[in-house]
Amino acid sequence: MLRTGIATLGMALVMALVVGAPGRGDDKNKKDDDKPDLLYVPTPPEVVAKMLDMAKVKKEDVVYDLGCGDGRIVATAAKKLGARGVGVDLNPERIKESRETIKKEGVEKLVEIREGDALKVEDLDKASVVMLYMLPEFMRKLQPIAQKKLKPGTRIVSHDFKFPTWKPDEEVDFKGPERTHTLYLWTVK
Repeated sequence: MLRTGIATLGMALVMALVVGAPGRGDDKNKKDDDKPDLLYVPTPPEVVAKMLDMAKVKKEDVVYDLGCGDGRIVATAAKKLGARGVGVDLNPERIKESRETIKKEGVEKLVEIREGDALKVEDLDKASVVMLYMLPEFMRKLQPIAQKKLKPGTRIVSHDFKFPTWKPDEEVDFKGPERTHTLYLWTVK
């Protein structure tokens, strides 16, 4: 557990450095008052499969992926398990990639991709499963929203980062292709 904590801390520090690094290339036209440059770290397919397995996703589920990146989690949930999905991301480039993923996987009828703030999803209460790979600050902000909006029985799986005060129902160290990932599962009471 100590090894995983150190790896997670190290990853968080690297992410903080990357996010705060000047001259990231895609901010040529960025103004000071624009939205922040957002870090995107794709979740390996093996980890996506483990996350869906931990949440026991089935055809009847509606999977929300907050910070969906390229849409691989909701696409996999739809294609392999028949679940419906909603992916939300703030970055227009990720939205474009998500829509391409959804089309490539042939799950357009099951998955909706939305551009927007993942902390302001109006219909989050429709989720039966919520998937996350977000930094600690996001997790801190999401916790009271999740407590208020999510229905009892909703499963939440987070990759590498947990809610600040919720004790997970399950914590798994999962060996991925390049490193060990920590996955957390909560079931809303």
